[in-house]
Amino acid sequence: MSATSEPIEFDFRAALLESLPHLRAFARSLARNSDLADDLVHETVVRALTASEQFTPGTNFRAWTFTILRHQYYNESRKWQSRIQPLEQQLDKTHGIGPPQQAHMDFTDFQRGFWQLPPDQREVLILVGASGLTYEEAAEICGCRLGTIKSRVSRARAELKRILNEDAVTTSRLESGKHEEEDFFMLLKEEI
Repeated sequence: MSATSEPIEFDFRAALLESLPHLRAFARSLARNSDLADDLVHETVVRALTASEQFTPGTNFRAWTFTILRHQYYNESRKWQSRIQPLEQQLDKTHGIGPPQQAHMDFTDFQRGFWQLPPDQREVLILVGASGLTYEEAAEICGCRLGTIKSRVSRARAELKRILNEDAVTTSRLESGKHEEEDFFMLLKEEI
């Protein structure tokens, strides 16, 4: 091995394309709306391409893009909160008849319980549980200590378990479709 270090060969565009499904799943977990999630992913890709010189090859590319997406979400969230959804869109997503299958109802209860968790707990469950990132990678994305991530995951799991065991789900099954959770969890199932 020579004393001079060889530059690491890295295909930025290929890595970005490979990370798109993960970015989309994470964006949906944050935004709870596929249109807003698509906008987030689009803006993340644009920002990542613009800042490609700032990425250090050999480091975790997915964590870098997740951090960009997360920052973009928090920057845009104030704008989204002030938007009003037309009544037609709200009515289109309301289901008239609940599903007859018990497993589907249980899964719907899980979704509704998941959305009752605080945003920081949902975020770490998606990063660590669904996206398969390590605690260290999640801490880097969230910009906090490793112990904080472990604590959030533990509290999130305990709270979700409490919600489901004590039947403390507060939203009705009819309301559960309005945030497009089914699309989000279907996307996660495909990744797993």
